[in-house]
Amino acid sequence: MIRGLVVDDHAVVRKGMVQILSDLGLTSEVSVDEASTGVEMLRIVRERPYDFMLLDIALPDMNGLEALKQLRTFQPELPVLVLSIYSEKQYALRALQAGASGYLTKESAPEELLVAVRHALQGQRYISRGVADALTEGLLRGTPEPTHESLSDREFEVLCILGQGRTISQIAEHLSLSPKTVSTYRRRILTKLELTTTAELIQYAVRNDLVK
Repeated sequence: MIRGLVVDDHAVVRKGMVQILSDLGLTSEVSVDEASTGVEMLRIVRERPYDFMLLDIALPDMNGLEALKQLRTFQPELPVLVLSIYSEKQYALRALQAGASGYLTKESAPEELLVAVRHALQGQRYISRGVADALTEGLLRGTPEPTHESLSDREFEVLCILGQGRTISQIAEHLSLSPKTVSTYRRRILTKLELTTTAELIQYAVRNDLVK
């Protein structure tokens, strides 16, 4: 019996992923568990073994990539596919650097998800066409690295959402954080990018293709 874990803060999404695997004939051989937060995921994985994981980035208690980095300290071999609403340009490279076995957007076809899971179970990385294009574009850019590469995963997430023109309150609600915490992230981002206003952050995000 192959064991899988779906980590997403939305119950509907978790059930949807399980259903997709079932419809594609995977759950006849796989038992799929669910977790809604990074802390819950880390606890569950310490308690029982898994053969693969589907992991969202936007978790309520921590950024999914931070959760993945913590996971890698005691489960370096567990195949993890990052499944996110964010485009490949925004997060694919960060996810792979954090130890992901692949990166897919939630707009991916169900059949592609199945292919990615099968690759992961075979110990292979799954590189979608979108991820390949994003990685190629990054290589062609050459040096130096964009300034936003110095941001933490959570800071980068806040920058991408700020780039959409959302307010501090809207971002706080979206990430299940307090407005004060989001404001702190905003100040850190401004400092690291050597900018002064939210308008400049939005322009930076658009200029660097960080807005979906």
